[in-house]
Amino acid sequence: MSDPGAIDGGLVEILRASLAQVAEEMRTTLIRTAFSPVIYEVLDFGISVYDARFDLIAEAPGLTRFLGANDFAVPTVMGHVGAANVGPGDVIVANYPYWTAAHVSDACLIAPVFAPGRPRPFAWLCVRAHWIDLGAKDPGYVLDSTDMHQEGLVLPGLKLVKGGVLDEELLALIRFNSRMPVPLTGDIHAQLAALQTGLRRMEALIARHGADTLDRGIAALIAYGEAMAARALADLPEGAWSAEDWLDGDGIDDTPVPMKVTVTHESGRLTVDFEGSAPATRGPVNLPFGSTLATAKVAFKALTSPGEPSNAGHMRALSVKAEPGTLFHAVYPAPTFTQWTGIVALELIFAALAKGMPEKVQASSGGDVPGFMMIGTHPETGAGYALSNNESVGWGATARHDGRLAGSHLSQSIVRNTPIEVLETRTAMRVDRFELRPDSFGDGRHRGGPGVLRELSFTAPGEFLTIAKKTRTRPWAIAGGQEPEPTCFTYFPGTDRERRAGTWRAPVQPGDRVRVETAGGAGYGDPATRDAAAILRDEQDGLRRPRQQETAR
Repeated sequence: MSDPGAIDGGLVEILRASLAQVAEEMRTTLIRTAFSPVIYEVLDFGISVYDARFDLIAEAPGLTRFLGANDFAVPTVMGHVGAANVGPGDVIVANYPYWTAAHVSDACLIAPVFAPGRPRPFAWLCVRAHWIDLGAKDPGYVLDSTDMHQEGLVLPGLKLVKGGVLDEELLALIRFNSRMPVPLTGDIHAQLAALQTGLRRMEALIARHGADTLDRGIAALIAYGEAMAARALADLPEGAWSAEDWLDGDGIDDTPVPMKVTVTHESGRLTVDFEGSAPATRGPVNLPFGSTLATAKVAFKALTSPGEPSNAGHMRALSVKAEPGTLFHAVYPAPTFTQWTGIVALELIFAALAKGMPEKVQASSGGDVPGFMMIGTHPETGAGYALSNNESVGWGATARHDGRLAGSHLSQSIVRNTPIEVLETRTAMRVDRFELRPDSFGDGRHRGGPGVLRELSFTAPGEFLTIAKKTRTRPWAIAGGQEPEPTCFTYFPGTDRERRAGTWRAPVQPGDRVRVETAGGAGYGDPATRDAAAILRDEQDGLRRPRQQETAR
């Protein structure tokens, strides 16, 4: 007798591709309708589709850690709202950081999908995007908050749309709490449009295949993901490996903040434990636990099934531990705005893994993400703006090849830099120079990729801020490779106000300048064993200065 729960493998693949297309069309809608460059250029968003049990079944590329954060946010938020309290046409908005696994500016819109004959939601859609301003104590990024309530308006899971009707009063509350209400309102409508696209596509998919068939297909997809991860883990060595690192400071003072992780692989499970890290800090570098979980998911996925579309099954064998009230498990009212801790923590997890399986990971990629932002009033339009850029870094080398030339940090997936044309037309910044930095990588048998140099000047008054949390310690290398110099921002170079900084904020005037120098990737293996022809190619490509020039200097 045939199994009534069985489903044809070919149909499973059709359903997988169809679900992925739902998420992709949501992504396309968001990009095409968003007002803010941080969404439509940088791709600072996360889009996910879940089944009735809140298991991930499809996602669209965006900011990598957002996707894992959605996995935590959707069941947590709906656990407080109550799945029984939502109906067709409802949309929930939430940005409470301890529930949504990010800071308050990364707001989630969550919508149920209903199937005919089923009283409870059949699936859930989530669109998370960075909101440009929510009335925090400072416009743009908050670098020195000491309390969550300094970081912006908090939305703890409210119905923004009720039965298909937008709640204009709630939207007005959000709009009046923003310094930049026009682009913010446009971005909210873009998220709603993306949800509508996903809702229509999911309803069409249910109508075509039936809810019962989709249930069986989803179960098969998740089981396949779990099996894929299990096979990958079976090929990895067992053991426990630890690594330590330090954040530059917490935003209030410059005292280094210790971070520690122990990664244990035993009996087909990988456990990532942050015991030994600092207690919660006074400043805003604390991570909500969901954000810590999302960081570990990125590392686990890269290690076990990097080429496979994600679903909940891929993560079944992962456990993450962090004690409440510590750096990696923020609790109310700990400030959480500066989320760079998660970027450095991702590198920290790989540093631990490198001690047990160095051939499976790459050396550190620049250490973290060097970000900068200008805030001001546009001299031509009179509109306020807060526009950021996450700068490129060199990627770390591996046992098989050199590190990638300057690109978005590995924590950011396909997230992009802000184009120069956007920076110069939407703000009072001018990019005077932008190039690769020779010799900015760590050398090795395989070298890291180089970082970049960018020089900026300003044409109107405003504020300028930079964010990087690993500018005092070098990115780590593997197997005797060299460590590059860390990222550095230099404010007002060549003047009596010159200051080298990591995370800092300062007023700027026309003619002021800032220099951005990002770290390259670290090396893998003894530099003395690097192929001479590879060294010559580096010199010919301008990635390293010729050795005779170094001798002459």
